[in-house]
Amino acid sequence: MKSFFLGVLAVVAVFLVIGYVGVITGTLIPANADGTPGKLERWAARQSLKATIAREAPSGAAPIPANDETLNAGIKIYGDNCIVCHGAADGRPSTVGFGLYQKAPLLGKHGVEDDPEGEIYWKVDHGIRLTGMPAFGHTLSDTQVWQVAVFLKHMDSLPPASNAKWRALKNPAMLVPRDKLPKQMRPKSSD
Repeated sequence: MKSFFLGVLAVVAVFLVIGYVGVITGTLIPANADGTPGKLERWAARQSLKATIAREAPSGAAPIPANDETLNAGIKIYGDNCIVCHGAADGRPSTVGFGLYQKAPLLGKHGVEDDPEGEIYWKVDHGIRLTGMPAFGHTLSDTQVWQVAVFLKHMDSLPPASNAKWRALKNPAMLVPRDKLPKQMRPKSSD
């Protein structure tokens, strides 16, 4: 029995050494932001994010109403803080967001309306490690974080006046003319 446990311990030690060498040499988990993450890295990041959100995100509805005042405040906060990475209503990739690892989701194109408000709030408040998504809880008030979370939750069903404000936002990171964007950033219709 003793030799069995020593064998198991030896196998674990070998895997730990291989993992350690892989990390310190940069071959197991590369540090470059433009590299493709491996399956293990993607799996570990997803599982960690899911578990953390399940444990820490507020449950239930937002503590503020989804009225015009809240939605318009959320749109302004999004324009001031989020649009540079996540893009505007037109869904065009941002020159900043495109260079992030992982590429920032284009919320004007693929929103988060199906996510619970508490999950959206948590992501805005705490950020997401190793993705470029900052923790805005240090710079925005709790009410402001909820305002942007409520806007994001309802961005596909905004009242007309709020929808006009959302559609009018311009992304300052899109100053590059469409034909000067790298080919992979151009909308498919312009190829």
